Amino acid sequence: MGILLYGNPSIEIAFDDRALTHLQIVITAKLRRRESFVFSWTDSPDAGSGRSSIWVDASSTLYYRFHGSRIPSINRLWIEELMASANSGGGLFFSAEPAAGRL
Repeated sequence: MGILLYGNPSIEIAFDDRALTHLQIVITAKLRRRESFVFSWTDSPDAGSGRSSIWVDASSTLYYRFHGSRIPSINRLWIEELMASANSGGGLFFSAEPAAGRL
């Protein structure tokens, strides 16, 4: 299980390593273009099962901590879906990985 640490003092947001890798790609692409956005996700049951959001911009303190040492394969469709979400008016909303055959 990977962790995205945000802010200072940091809050910890848990994602599995595969999901965190895909989020890192999308978030990095947005920040390279100096594009700010809201990032939202559904909390796990042990975190209260609610919904959380953070504001991400070039001054945000982000730290990606992966549990494993191997970089997972990248699902281009998932990147495209997450990027489309990030570019929408509602900001990046984390969604589960799409099925391999879905287009």
